[in-house]
Amino acid sequence: MKSGPYFFAWCDEAARVDAFGAALSALVKMEQYSMRANMYPEAECHTTSVGEVAAKIRAHFGRTDAETYFVASLNYEHFVHCIMRCYTDRSERLKPMGPIHMHPREIEDFMPMHMDLALGSGPRCVKAEAVLAWHMALEDIDDVLVRFCAPDASGRVSTGGCTTAWTWLAPVAMCATYNADARDIARDLALSWVSLHDQEKVSLIAGMSPEALHARVDAAPAGARVAMRDGSGRWTSLSRETVLKALATPPSALLEALEASADAPDNAWRAAEPRAREIYERTLQSRESGERGTMTGKDVPLFRVEMTGDHVYFLVDHARFHVRRLASGGVLLATHPYRTLWPLWSDALFALGLMS
Repeated sequence: MKSGPYFFAWCDEAARVDAFGAALSALVKMEQYSMRANMYPEAECHTTSVGEVAAKIRAHFGRTDAETYFVASLNYEHFVHCIMRCYTDRSERLKPMGPIHMHPREIEDFMPMHMDLALGSGPRCVKAEAVLAWHMALEDIDDVLVRFCAPDASGRVSTGGCTTAWTWLAPVAMCATYNADARDIARDLALSWVSLHDQEKVSLIAGMSPEALHARVDAAPAGARVAMRDGSGRWTSLSRETVLKALATPPSALLEALEASADAPDNAWRAAEPRAREIYERTLQSRESGERGTMTGKDVPLFRVEMTGDHVYFLVDHARFHVRRLASGGVLLATHPYRTLWPLWSDALFALGLMS
């Protein structure tokens, strides 16, 4: 059994328990399942109350770390067993893990290896099925990352992200990132540079200000570069000068370039979308008929589609990107977990003439 994907969030230690409690409250929409909070070796509790869990953690946090086992409520009454942990700064210095991180116990809850689809009489189309898998994964990752990092208007969590790796990677190597202030979007690029060039753990430097990150990049030797790899295994590089130019670019221009790159047409993806839409509509009709008990011999039965290497390869090369500006002033970048955000950033930087 493989766990994941992994969600990470950064905030000051003084606000960490409040951020933890708010995220837990946003993820547990109905307090109907028992939760277990563990502050080893000091305390443990079993309850259905989010408030009780937060109070117990607050009473012990600082002397110890905390973890909670709970059932998150995703879209369409999809319930997922999750583990969320909250670490002190002392623990982070010893073994960087968060400082707040969460993951479902089974990765198939987000990325199932099969889909029940009404294919109809049309031919099998791996690319269309991959498009549907992208929609399913992206919807959950977008939803959970926002509830995890921005469950309220407090802005406690300044940045976060999601990846199938167990550790917080350079943001451009993640499948999703969150920034509380869209004007700090270049942080993702600078944080990636510092992490890769200086071999720093992201969870230890994620709280650095854009100004401090700029100083770290600027301190590198002229012409310094870091190697970047996309999901297909293709290698490119990112130069110190490109990062400095991106940091000097108005955030609005960076965001517009990222949005334009996300919306750029992909012929293979575009060709698969009509068949994907047809399958999706047939599947909805079939499920609705089954739920009403009105299914007839004319209804299209559901067919179990197993995810194969061909589905994966298509998603790795063609999965679309999603740029979401939040009402809070934040911004979320996301794609399917089989892909990384680097191709999105690379295309945006090329479009702005910043790549060197």
